[in-house]
Amino acid sequence: MKDLNNIRSKKAFIIDMDGVIYHGNRLLKGAAEFVEWLNANNKAYLFLTNSSERSPIELAQKLARLGIEVEPEHFYTSALATASFLASQHPGGSVYVIGEPGLIQALYDAGFTMNNVNPNYVVVGEGRGYSLEALELAVKLVLGGARLIGTNPDLSGPAEGGIVPACGALVAPIELAAKTRAYFVGKPNPLMMRHGLRRLNAKREETAIVGDRMDTDIVAGVEAEIETVLVLSGVTVPADLPTFPYKPGHVLEGVFEIPEDSAHELS
Repeated sequence: MKDLNNIRSKKAFIIDMDGVIYHGNRLLKGAAEFVEWLNANNKAYLFLTNSSERSPIELAQKLARLGIEVEPEHFYTSALATASFLASQHPGGSVYVIGEPGLIQALYDAGFTMNNVNPNYVVVGEGRGYSLEALELAVKLVLGGARLIGTNPDLSGPAEGGIVPACGALVAPIELAAKTRAYFVGKPNPLMMRHGLRRLNAKREETAIVGDRMDTDIVAGVEAEIETVLVLSGVTVPADLPTFPYKPGHVLEGVFEIPEDSAHELS
């Protein structure tokens, strides 16, 4: 049997969503029971997602549709982290955005205005609004002096139908054409982890991060010295592990293994 006592003893949990709790609109095995266990044991927890598409309220509503009731304050997104970072750098600035309403609203709430002529920043997140026209304008604006920001560096992400392109892949053509590098705010940027710990009011030693990606979730935990739990229900597969120069503290099939009363623990 796996020794999961070190995970279960933690007071706080930072949890990824895509590939950990759900794939698209399909709830993953044991996700509901995991959240029930967190609540029953008075654990502090925060769903810290690199997705920038939805607001915390929308994420709470999505989980409710899937059968899990969680209040909006338990969610923090790369859109919120990006808006917070830009507000600290250039209060009251303007942005050209390629992304969904969750990102746009976060930037509005942080005091930014939309500008497709001479913005201070070009901000790229995931979304269906990505097009050749938007790409061409983004390149033009970056060449004209706007700074390029990506909400997260993920190249791909899990969906119901398989793996789909994510923010890092969408930013890459702009980087190549404009001959520049984007600054990514989401995991594994330490900013995102510090925001998460502050919201949890927790110390790193009493916290675990649960995620499905070695290149964002696990490396973020390693660099922040937070206990790391890799679940194999998303992007990473066992064959990937030897290709990384760091390793997770724990490797599980999914979050269904964490609750003490789990009947599915693997040997």
